[in-house]
Amino acid sequence: MICERCGHNPANIHFTEIINGNKKEVHLCDKCAQEKEVGSPFSIHHLLAGLLDNQIDGKMKIDYVEPKKCKVCGMTYGKFKETGKFGCSECYSSFQERLNPLFKRIHGHDNHTGKIPSRAGKSMKIKKDIKKLKLDLEKAIEKEEFERAAELRDEIKNLKESIKD
Repeated sequence: MICERCGHNPANIHFTEIINGNKKEVHLCDKCAQEKEVGSPFSIHHLLAGLLDNQIDGKMKIDYVEPKKCKVCGMTYGKFKETGKFGCSECYSSFQERLNPLFKRIHGHDNHTGKIPSRAGKSMKIKKDIKKLKLDLEKAIEKEEFERAAELRDEIKNLKESIKD
């Protein structure tokens, strides 16, 4: 396909605009797209910045408050939106209230459960199960469900022994 603006170069940028139900497609080469500022080559940073803009908990927000900065590296949320990269690992905690809605929209949830490697999977799964059972044990003790607590204790003991084997 040839660029619709200059008529010489191959069209690499395909821009679709829908206004009031009317669809208009434009096919441009890189040079004409940059001149017209339709778009530069796709960037994940631009995608993330678009997702991040103006929404917290599904509600529109207004950006006239003091910009929040990371305590460690001094990175602002605006700078993160520009670059698509954090300055340090503490940035995740500093901007958590803005990131959680983004993670929910992208992944459907905001908890990372991860995957278990197949080689070490059995022992890791058992350790994960033990951790969950210990939490259940604490809840059973709090509720004074001592029979259930005894069952959980025995199950934890059996799992710990299976790890040693």
